[in-house]
Amino acid sequence: MDKRGSRRKKAARAQRAQRAEADGQREPGRFWRWTKRLFVWGAALALLGALFLAIAVGFAARSLPSFYQLKATQNAQTIVVRARDGTEIVELGPSYGKWLSHDEIPQVMKDAMIAVEDRRFYSHPGVDPYGLTRAVYVWATGEDRLGATSTITQQLARNVFLNSNRSLDRKLREAVLAMALEWKFSKEQILELYLNKVYFGGGAYGIDSASRKFFSHPANELSVGEAAIIAGLVKAPSRYSPTADVDAAVGRASVVLRLMKEQNFIPQDATVDPSEVRLKEEAAQNSVRYFTDWALPQLDLLLPETFEPIEVWTTLDVGMQRAATAAVQSNVPEGSQGALVSVDRDGAILALVGGTDYVETNYNRATNALRQPGSSWKLFVYLAALEAGYTPEDRVVDTPVTIGGWSPRNSTGRNIGETDLRTAFAYSVNTVAAQLGNEVGFGSVASMARRFGISTPINTYPAMVLGSNEVRLLDMTRAFAAVSNKGASVEPYGIVKVTTSDGETLYEHKKSRSTQLVPDHVAAGMTDLLQAAVQTGTGRAAQIGRPVAGKTGTTSSNKDGYFVGFSSGITTGVWMGRDDNKRVGGLQGGAAPAKAFAAFMRYAVKDRPVEEFDTELKLPEWQLEEDDEYFFGSPDDYYYIDEQGNLIEPGRAPEGPDGQLPFPVDGERPQPVPTDPTRPPLREQPPVRGQPGRGADGAPQAIGDDFLDRATGRNEQRQPERPRQ
Repeated sequence: MDKRGSRRKKAARAQRAQRAEADGQREPGRFWRWTKRLFVWGAALALLGALFLAIAVGFAARSLPSFYQLKATQNAQTIVVRARDGTEIVELGPSYGKWLSHDEIPQVMKDAMIAVEDRRFYSHPGVDPYGLTRAVYVWATGEDRLGATSTITQQLARNVFLNSNRSLDRKLREAVLAMALEWKFSKEQILELYLNKVYFGGGAYGIDSASRKFFSHPANELSVGEAAIIAGLVKAPSRYSPTADVDAAVGRASVVLRLMKEQNFIPQDATVDPSEVRLKEEAAQNSVRYFTDWALPQLDLLLPETFEPIEVWTTLDVGMQRAATAAVQSNVPEGSQGALVSVDRDGAILALVGGTDYVETNYNRATNALRQPGSSWKLFVYLAALEAGYTPEDRVVDTPVTIGGWSPRNSTGRNIGETDLRTAFAYSVNTVAAQLGNEVGFGSVASMARRFGISTPINTYPAMVLGSNEVRLLDMTRAFAAVSNKGASVEPYGIVKVTTSDGETLYEHKKSRSTQLVPDHVAAGMTDLLQAAVQTGTGRAAQIGRPVAGKTGTTSSNKDGYFVGFSSGITTGVWMGRDDNKRVGGLQGGAAPAKAFAAFMRYAVKDRPVEEFDTELKLPEWQLEEDDEYFFGSPDDYYYIDEQGNLIEPGRAPEGPDGQLPFPVDGERPQPVPTDPTRPPLREQPPVRGQPGRGADGAPQAIGDDFLDRATGRNEQRQPERPRQ
């Protein structure tokens, strides 16, 4: 039965083949059968993929934040830094401006953005099928990379939820999120989010921030040309930024205007010239960044943790900052660097320049660099000497001296012999400074430097009196400011207050408690010496037509040049040299640094009254004129023995035949017996000025200073390089 059935089937197929051949027809081949199968399976897979995509989009839409949550999201903190007069000097971090609702956004801004970024915005579901198909076709016909312009919705998804990686995985997630956004929000809401969040360069996020940054007015006042410039920035914010390249920005805006005409957003005959758009004038921010780099890290200590936008009000004077920058740049030797710090009498930083060009190098030489100050360090040597009892008029001797194997020399190579303290300081005589340091003690000099704010390590080798210790320019300026402040401490600061964008005060500077570092008469004497250095000494180039006090400093081989001084309540320090510490030909503290000081200070004090220095020495009683009556008292205060050996009571001393008081037969004045217990002991008498290593009578000490140093554990080590004046 089976065999007969099989034969019947074969016969039937043969008959059908014969009939088909007779009718001129052919049975379908294998190719068409597989084509049909692929089509069916492809359609099934497409339906399955669409189902999975719909599920993915649905889940993504459900997990998306609400519209109001997306409005409130900011990615980082914005810091607006203001000068002492309230003007904005720099804005750091992203700026979001004011949020504009869809109705508040100018129509011309919406049209410009749609024309250049997504012409089918109102018709696609988040992903543009036409644009994607065209991109695939271009890639298939020879392009090396598959690329397609993202829709506005895709860009919003990327900016809010994703990064900018060009991986396939990121593009797929971007497409899903874009369709989820379209599912959950209206086109108006999506466009509102986009225009308020998209990045336009220069830290500006959103059209209002961009409008204020580039045109100095809010976004609801945008003109057609301005809207075209802003819309053109999205493609490449840094390349088309009007503050970086005006021509590139104008060229890109012209493309936007052409597309707006093609899509009938503006009339075909409309004439808009983007080159006529008035851009915001950018204040010079180069050297200002040296100040902000120093001041803003202090916010971590001054404020609680906050991510809301803040405004930082500082002590910086914009005019003085420009003058300081110009003074350094115009006087610094070629191939060298320069730094300047200017401090008001209360410690407020008025200007701070850390180098010749912040863009070239942002290393802050005013606050971070450690360099030798040269003879400007003698400030502490002479402060210690004045505190020990010296006065500017005291006589000293400029003579060759050796201390612990170290023999300092003067920059002139010669000695002038006997002179006064004022002249020795004014002409920066090294041998006198060495003798003073040895007499008052190198530890006392180091202690004085610490007292006046030097925070870097200080050695006590003899060469330290000439400035071998490395210091910061800010610290040296602070020390001189304390002398200007009549010996009271000065604490530099740069932040006056910090507020929120709504005006709420988060921090306000309080005046630091001042400490009297040295007595008034010591500060007055030091001011006298500093004034002499500018009037007649090494700092004459720092004269500005009003009283100035200051000191030069030059290290060996002309590696560093220093000048620090003050006038009318402003103290300014200037340093110049090379970062690699190599020699600079002709660099001396009394030349380029002093000239830069003068150039800056002429501007800095122009609106301040002329102030004469208080150099009157109101010495303490123990330091007044060394007369007999002070040390021995009046004759009426003492008992005496007459020639017959009788005791003579105070006030009744008889006169001798010649009218003089009786004295012992050997002719020497008797040792009095003081009756006033309040008089100072003899150890408080002013020291007799002698040479180092010698006693008051000029005789050598029984024990040398070197032996005492070794005995107390202060063994001498290799001496640092000896600075010059």
